[in-house]
Amino acid sequence: MSVKFAVLGHGVVGSGVVELFYKNKKSIEKRAGTEMDIKYILDLRDFPDSPYKDKFTKDFNDILNDDEVTSVAECMGGVEPAFTFVKACLEKGKSVSTSNKELVAEKGDILLQTAKEHNCNFFFEASVGGAIPIIRPLHRCLAANDITKVAGILNGTTNFILTKMYNDNMPFADALKLAQELGYAEKDPTADIEGHDACRKICIISSLVYGKHVYPKSVYTKGITQVELCDVEAADVLGYAIKLVASVTKLDNGKILPCVMPTLVSYDNIMAGVNDVFNAVLVYGDGVDQTMFYGRGAGKLPTASAVLGDVIETAKGTGTVLSQTWESASDDSFIENVDSYTSRWYFRVPADTEVDLGGTYSHDDGISYVTDEEMTFAQAKAKADEIGALAFMPVLE
Repeated sequence: MSVKFAVLGHGVVGSGVVELFYKNKKSIEKRAGTEMDIKYILDLRDFPDSPYKDKFTKDFNDILNDDEVTSVAECMGGVEPAFTFVKACLEKGKSVSTSNKELVAEKGDILLQTAKEHNCNFFFEASVGGAIPIIRPLHRCLAANDITKVAGILNGTTNFILTKMYNDNMPFADALKLAQELGYAEKDPTADIEGHDACRKICIISSLVYGKHVYPKSVYTKGITQVELCDVEAADVLGYAIKLVASVTKLDNGKILPCVMPTLVSYDNIMAGVNDVFNAVLVYGDGVDQTMFYGRGAGKLPTASAVLGDVIETAKGTGTVLSQTWESASDDSFIENVDSYTSRWYFRVPADTEVDLGGTYSHDDGISYVTDEEMTFAQAKAKADEIGALAFMPVLE
């Protein structure tokens, strides 16, 4: 018996899936325990020079109506038409593996329920952290833990930019341009630098860990566009690295608090040393204390690796790993407002401001310091307004 699957989309990730599959076909088949092949590749463009040109189709129905195709790798990106295509495949009993974090963040509850109803799989390991295995460990290996917090660097583009600002004293605009030249940032980098990509990923993690669908619109998100070189320099002197941190915390009142913010990470924290395009996810649980997952969070082959891992899992016929679907959420009352987020805080104030604190750093762009006491986000924002702060960010020890 040979397992046939289709690839939806032949862009960066889709072409990576095809390339990696045929490069490692023999070892993949050995691990899956069966012969495998790609029967269709869906794309509206023509690829006359491709060695797989006979596999291309522009008609999704070719895939949907072919009973030989039992599995689909969705690598199109965006919500539509991906949602329509994926839902139709699941309703036909075809398992789907996706790298599409926007799709999972917006429609994951519906697609997981559809997969369950039709006895097939909806896998999305590649949607968070690229090659880093995090979804399956959260669902399986750490299932015995009461997970109190997950925090991570979930976007390689912003981490690369911040690393260049730190290591090479490179202004934000120059670091972004370099990231684009190297292919780490899109022509339109908004989703990365404004934090939307990291937000979608923490939504997926939050939904999986805490069992209710968290939508991006319910998550406070701030990107790195306002981080300046002087903040990076000051943070270093004060003993911190600035990272874009996405986190979700379970509070004592039973609610959860997901958010995305530039954060000063203490050099005592292992995340401070995660640089360039690498990602890291820290999981805090009552059984494991802290566990960190680290690796390349994006890129053609790393993401393709995660997609194919899910395709292999399906080919093994080992059952629906994510069979426990998370609930749809009609409202976000289970999510705490960011105003309650509690931390010590970094402030940068004008040079003529009177600051009665130890541990300050005076520089050409003002005075930077970290508070001794913890404050809520609401209190920190009020204080920032009161003292005319030029910047304020939370601190992660």
